[in-house]
Amino acid sequence: MNDFPLSVRGAGLACLLTGVVLLGVGNASAQSTRPRQADFIVAVVNSEPITNQEVQALRRRMSRDAPRGDPAMADAAQLNRQALEQLINEKAQLQQARDIGIKIDEDAIDQAENNVAANNQLTLDDMRKRIAQEGLSPKTYRDQLRDQLMLARVREREVDARIRVNDLEIERYLQEQIQAQGGQAQTELNLAMILIAVPENSTEAQVKLLQERAEDVARRARSGENFASLARNFSEAADKGANGGEMGLRAADRYPELFLDTTRNLRVGGTSSLVRSGAGFHILKVLDRRQGPATLMVTQTRARHILLRPTAQMPQAQVVAQLNVLRQNIVSGKADFASLARQLSQDGSAVQGGDLGWANPGMFVPEFEQLMNRLGPGQVGEPLVSRFGVHLIEVTDRRNAPLSETEQRTLARNALREKKLDEAYQTWVEDVRGRAYVEMREPPQ
Repeated sequence: MNDFPLSVRGAGLACLLTGVVLLGVGNASAQSTRPRQADFIVAVVNSEPITNQEVQALRRRMSRDAPRGDPAMADAAQLNRQALEQLINEKAQLQQARDIGIKIDEDAIDQAENNVAANNQLTLDDMRKRIAQEGLSPKTYRDQLRDQLMLARVREREVDARIRVNDLEIERYLQEQIQAQGGQAQTELNLAMILIAVPENSTEAQVKLLQERAEDVARRARSGENFASLARNFSEAADKGANGGEMGLRAADRYPELFLDTTRNLRVGGTSSLVRSGAGFHILKVLDRRQGPATLMVTQTRARHILLRPTAQMPQAQVVAQLNVLRQNIVSGKADFASLARQLSQDGSAVQGGDLGWANPGMFVPEFEQLMNRLGPGQVGEPLVSRFGVHLIEVTDRRNAPLSETEQRTLARNALREKKLDEAYQTWVEDVRGRAYVEMREPPQ
């Protein structure tokens, strides 16, 4: 990787504390050990200077990290102003952190440094060599980590800890979202069933006898005989008809598609004709049908993947090359994805052929989910490097599905909390900046 990132900036402060950090070059207070010419002070924040060198280092990182072709990156003067504003805000926040007594001990920095190395599949020594290649000393980089941890701690204390989401807000949010989706309500269905089982390897004569028996039971049920009694006397389902064959009120999509098709045009109290499945002959009765409460729908994706982890013996570039070969074989039909996953994948899903099951949005790490969302069913993506290794991803299916009540409330709580956090954070940043004494000196160049 030629553009190997060596900075903690932009990876997210909360992520840093959980060990999900990418490396990059420097932070607000760090200075490269490479010699610079004609450095000068561009601003002072409560007596602490910000130099032109710091502004230019951040401006270069902003340009490097921006999407290619972003027109906002073309204006150097505008970028200088943005970089300077960011440095002023961070300097003021670090000063507040020190003023309220926040301290970062060496153990916390050690842990952060180890997390950065681990999430970039590097040993600590290899990571330090990469940092040195970028002109940073180990002490300078540890100072960066200290600052980022301090920023995270002060923001958690001053912003995160004060955010509250109450039940009324959750209810209002869900109502608004459901209305925006068109108020989709889910049908709930309660069916009763009598099963006349057909054993495997039954002869045609045996199947015919069982069918005749099932048809007789079905006629008795449709003529008005008590369905529950018939179920207890004749059903060979797992519960032997103990509950009169009743399967319970549940969301319609939790019943087999065969049952839904068979009962779709039946009224409540109606009994179906005979239905054949792999298990045998079914007789179904509609006990109840109702519209459940409107629910949020989400797009779920079913995907499978092959995960390989780089090692000293097989570095990341070699792993990517290997997965590219596997992808070509899969796409051309020379190899089966599930078989390769079972043989090679270093993930717990390998035994299922790499199948990850149905996933709601937000269940996977962002880099994985972004690629997965761009793929259509049946498509295999290019190898993806994530914090866990290198993935080969195939999307197998996609559907719209209702969320359970618990899932809806969790989604609502998280969305409301994020919105409040964004608003509270911006207010806090403005407040900290407003209380700081900022003296602008020479403009950055």
